[in-house]
Amino acid sequence: MKQFLLSVALFASTAITLAQTPCENGMAGDYPCEGYDLQSFIPWTTFGATNANDSWGWTDPEDGTEYALVGVRNGVAFVDISDPVNPLYLGKLPTHTTGSLWRDVKVYGNYAFVVSEAGGHGMQVFDLTRLRDVSNPPETFTEDAHEGSFGSAHNVVINEEAGYAYPVGTSLFNGGPVFINISDPLNPVFEGGYGTDAYSHDGQVVTYNGPDTDYAGREIYIGSNTNEVVIVDITDKSNPQNISSIGYSNISYTHQGWFTDDHQYFILGDEIDELDFGFNTRNIIFDFSDLDNPSLHFEYTGPTPATDHNAYVNGDLLYLANYTAGMRVIDISDIDNANANEIGYFDIYPENNIAGYNGAWNVYPYFESGNILITSLTFSDADYVGGMHIVKSNTLSVTDQSLTKELALYPNPTNGQLTIATTNTPISSIAIFDLLGKILLEDSGMNVNNKTLDISNLAAGVYYVTVNGTATKKIIKQ
Repeated sequence: MKQFLLSVALFASTAITLAQTPCENGMAGDYPCEGYDLQSFIPWTTFGATNANDSWGWTDPEDGTEYALVGVRNGVAFVDISDPVNPLYLGKLPTHTTGSLWRDVKVYGNYAFVVSEAGGHGMQVFDLTRLRDVSNPPETFTEDAHEGSFGSAHNVVINEEAGYAYPVGTSLFNGGPVFINISDPLNPVFEGGYGTDAYSHDGQVVTYNGPDTDYAGREIYIGSNTNEVVIVDITDKSNPQNISSIGYSNISYTHQGWFTDDHQYFILGDEIDELDFGFNTRNIIFDFSDLDNPSLHFEYTGPTPATDHNAYVNGDLLYLANYTAGMRVIDISDIDNANANEIGYFDIYPENNIAGYNGAWNVYPYFESGNILITSLTFSDADYVGGMHIVKSNTLSVTDQSLTKELALYPNPTNGQLTIATTNTPISSIAIFDLLGKILLEDSGMNVNNKTLDISNLAAGVYYVTVNGTATKKIIKQ
């Protein structure tokens, strides 16, 4: 969609979003950009918070609805982004104890797992299927389970294949990973931990399927441990084994990294090196072809001095949260030959691109729709209001280009009048269903791109609207 839509009021108070703005001539409204359009923006004030931090996503396996899970100072906010231009804030799970700048959320199956550096927080478990039936947003949710064997944690790592969660940066095991079996998500079981290599600030755990056949099928932990990267075989939770470790030049704070999809390379970010040494954004790429003998492959240098934070790999692209420089997208398709090149960006902190801690904290690039979450915060700029930006490539192909992606329903929630609009495909039929699949309203024989219905006679609740018999979206009648 290449047009500007007026700002949409989700709720009458602070829930204001900036709606879709294309990237044209290097700008999307006030945001410097290349190759990525702004879908919408929700400020952290909408979530009743003063900062945002980490983020993750969940796609409902029943209907494909995409949800953003946004860490904020005082909890986790849940947003229905099935219509990314008009995202719907559903509510928040409050912190288990107190507020904190650091909060992390990951997903296993249909459950979210939340940790924080707030004292005594432990790990909250939240059943995400409850988001299907929110009738009066924004709601205040309660946790469905809690694991309190540790107090605070900086982060939580999940291996979805194995069914384990690994809080890191706790007071246990010298800050190394804690082993928690979450195969039964509402009954997490503590199974020990690993503390030989000291504090882990962040980590990744995979069921290994890389070139080192000695470890095929093993559960491998990669720890970003402030002054080195460690590789540990944690398959046997009662007897984890260090495989190797590796350092690099100009170490300041070994922060976070991610495997390439083939498990051959590990891409690391050092959070403080730009500040300490004065060079441009740096990512260190290690060759993990031999886990017993990892080696430095090359270093990628970005175009700005901005501090790098979290980075994730999706196929041939690395999505980097680059603080003041926003989201940077780096092509790693020629990583074998030590080549990496920036191909796009969306800068959510237009004020500058200097080293420091304002702007993009996290990028979540794994929605099948191609929508990307950028969450942000500020350490030192009192005038900056961040939150959650939703962006999407305007150059990369996305497999699903169906009617659902161009379909807008508003206002949502609605008290009675519901407008259904498309940008290209004409609307020929509309049907509204209740949660049991019963048709409550039908209209056909149209050939329009905009239709307003009166649904004031429907009871308050959740309904589904199907357009042209193929595209379905959720609405809430208040």
